[in-house]
Amino acid sequence: MSEKRIAKIAVAAANYSIDKPYDYLIPDSMADIVAPGMRVTVPFSRGNRRSEGIVLAVSDNSEYESLKPIESCLDKETMLTPSQLKLALWMHDRLFCTVYDAVRTILPAGCWFKADGARQVNDKMREMISLAIDAEEAFDTAQNIRRKAPMQAALLELMCSTGRVSAREAMHFTGASRQSLNALINAQLVVADKEEVFRRPEVWTGKLKVLPELNREQKDAYTGIKKLLDEPCPEAALLCGVTGSGKTSVYIRLIDDTIKSGKCAILLVPEIALTPQMIHTFSEYFGNDVAILHSSLAVGERYDEWKRIKTGGAKLVIGTRSAVFAPFENLGLIIIDEEQEDSYKSENSPRYHARDVAKYRCAKTNSLLLLGSATPDIESRYAAESGKYKLFRINERYNAMQLPSVEIVDMKSELKSGNGSELSSRLKAELEENIERSEQSILFINRRGANKLICCGDCGYVYNCPNCSVSLTYHSVNKRLICHYCGYTRRADSHCPECGGMLTFVGAGTQLIEEELKQLYPDTQVLRMDTDTVKAAGSHDVLLNKFKNEKIPIMVGTQMVTKGLNFENVTLIGVVSADQSLYCGDYRSGERTFSLITQVIGRSGRGSKPGRAIIQTFTPQNEIIRLAAQQDYEGFFKTELSLRRLQDTPPFADIIAITASGTVESAVIKCCTDICTVVKASLRNRSDVRILGPAPLAVVRVNNRYRYRVNICCTADRQIREIISSVLIRCARSGKYRGVSVFADNNPSD
Repeated sequence: MSEKRIAKIAVAAANYSIDKPYDYLIPDSMADIVAPGMRVTVPFSRGNRRSEGIVLAVSDNSEYESLKPIESCLDKETMLTPSQLKLALWMHDRLFCTVYDAVRTILPAGCWFKADGARQVNDKMREMISLAIDAEEAFDTAQNIRRKAPMQAALLELMCSTGRVSAREAMHFTGASRQSLNALINAQLVVADKEEVFRRPEVWTGKLKVLPELNREQKDAYTGIKKLLDEPCPEAALLCGVTGSGKTSVYIRLIDDTIKSGKCAILLVPEIALTPQMIHTFSEYFGNDVAILHSSLAVGERYDEWKRIKTGGAKLVIGTRSAVFAPFENLGLIIIDEEQEDSYKSENSPRYHARDVAKYRCAKTNSLLLLGSATPDIESRYAAESGKYKLFRINERYNAMQLPSVEIVDMKSELKSGNGSELSSRLKAELEENIERSEQSILFINRRGANKLICCGDCGYVYNCPNCSVSLTYHSVNKRLICHYCGYTRRADSHCPECGGMLTFVGAGTQLIEEELKQLYPDTQVLRMDTDTVKAAGSHDVLLNKFKNEKIPIMVGTQMVTKGLNFENVTLIGVVSADQSLYCGDYRSGERTFSLITQVIGRSGRGSKPGRAIIQTFTPQNEIIRLAAQQDYEGFFKTELSLRRLQDTPPFADIIAITASGTVESAVIKCCTDICTVVKASLRNRSDVRILGPAPLAVVRVNNRYRYRVNICCTADRQIREIISSVLIRCARSGKYRGVSVFADNNPSD
């Protein structure tokens, strides 16, 4: 065959078991169009079902004689650069996903097409008009036609002074009609054309600030990291700074250096709630060079921001996990703030961790990866300990304020003294004091709704979800029982449906705490921040601005309030139930609990006033809670690392979890058992491998699908990945496991 007639294509319709580059013939009419990184439609399978595909490479030969032709090109230009194609292939190899799944993750939703072939989001165009004659002639013409056509004359005079202008704006400012404008176009006095307009979620109109001044510790950290940034092949760095130490100021300085060197930067934040605050902060220094990428943006806004980044209209991208795929080709710096957060790990295929993708991109582009946190991930901190990362510390707060004073309250003693409330007498007293002093308080409880469950005090009946193996959570706002896994909902009864006995409400959530506070302090405003109150787009920003500007005395929230927030008038933090995440059975539960408590305590005393914190717990002697109260990360790190070494869990080994789910529990268990057998046989010569399971997940049934897991504790090298891949393909192709879906995940967060 002639040169460049064969396209190697990853097909969307190909599942993981048959995912590979497929050869297709490039028709002569497309010979000069089809290129790697372009999406096309192709016939696939025996039925020649139409499917999308991404061109991976173009070749002049194929091992197959008879090839199907490409049907059409979906893109006018390549959507993926060579480096992005390599990233997609890397994700396919490491994350046990199809190439097309990776491509769908890299590209924004607005790039994709509907079933009828139309794109989901069209480019926003604006009609522009300009003079077809010189300005002097246009001015004379305007004078001549002023009596007969005053609106046409006004349009010509406006364009004489402004030049090219929006047709809509021209008609608005002159009062001219469309008919008047069309008359000028038909007379060939004015030319009309189309110009693309970017839908912008944020546009900075203020004056840019001077770069922030740094204190001694910040300067030391900045100088050391700047040296890495200037190196041809920089090492990754970890910036460990206490809450309120001013890590953001260091980020600003480094981003400024990156942009001045002609390169671009990405800043990742863990929560959408943090994005507005970060956008405002960084826009004050970088103006409209800032672009935003996160899931709460409208599809059109997200698509246009992606295009603006790709075309060089932005130098800094701020966003959540998916922003790590921002299409910069001249990347110089990636910063991951609060890098210990689980939100950086995707729960859907491809199950990537933003930190791993950032590592890959930085290695391929000779960019600097900077991880920042007051409570770094144990694996990251160990990497710094072992020399893989450069470690930098900031041990003092930026404004020389002391860390909050922390008090641990034993809730067992509260019960013995007759206080059955979710709020201890000590916390109530501190809240009253803050209200009197017009200072603000934040209460943290990591459970939304009012009560964890409702049960009968007589027969023990519990309202359980019919689709999932969990109890229903009571929401007092609408007096409904809701499953937080599948969304099932029903009304609560007034009495037990089994025996007619009285119902008991067990466990507390944000709604119950809010109600109790309103009863205790009826004249005091209380704000609640959880996923129930921030469903609408932009509601995060609205609530936080309300809390700040209206100085609302008390805010109750889930983990949304634990990190990144900076309110100078907040002087009291209350951790309502510190035990809630401590005993969930996950090897990371201690780390999560320590991080949550430490981070939320750090929201207190960030202004000129000293901060306090109250930690309520039923296990005050627990070492993790004690170390969190002391803000002693290094002590926690040493304790936790010793435990991880004994358990042989990350960072000392990887955990590859193979999860099977299906509607028939016995079939799921049988599939997992067979997986165990195959993996053990394949790795019998590896002494460094432990295989655990099959075992049910903590919530074994979700949406009427049973979930079991096999954990492989090992070093996730190529041999391991190939064996796991072969197991997944085997399960997908076997008729024995029909109805059972199987996937693999490296170091899952659950």
